[in-house]
Amino acid sequence: MHLSLRERTAYRGLEDVVGCKWSAAVVGALQRGIVRPGQLERYIPGISTKILNERLRKLLAYGLATRADHSRTSLHVEYRLTPTGAKLAGVIEQLHALQEEHATAVTAAEKKSASLRQDLP
Repeated sequence: MHLSLRERTAYRGLEDVVGCKWSAAVVGALQRGIVRPGQLERYIPGISTKILNERLRKLLAYGLATRADHSRTSLHVEYRLTPTGAKLAGVIEQLHALQEEHATAVTAAEKKSASLRQDLP
């Protein structure tokens, strides 16, 4: 079975957004109400201005965020998640919860394995 062009395009778009290590951090920050680029840079440790701008452009291009230009009143822009972006944020939260649950299980298994190794002659 082959994927249709529409399915391949959708997967590429999803991979383009979610496949970047910074996307989840940017989406999470936007979900928390951090909306200005300078705030986002300070909130997300290690992200550069270039990468942040690239990620914001991707989120805009895929309809996951909106950009409001307030330069007429106070010379700044703000980014917000769209309803679809908010859904993505929920999925990312679920993935974090799964990772934490899995990490706990892995730690327990490692402790059990280490205990068994100590009992060996």
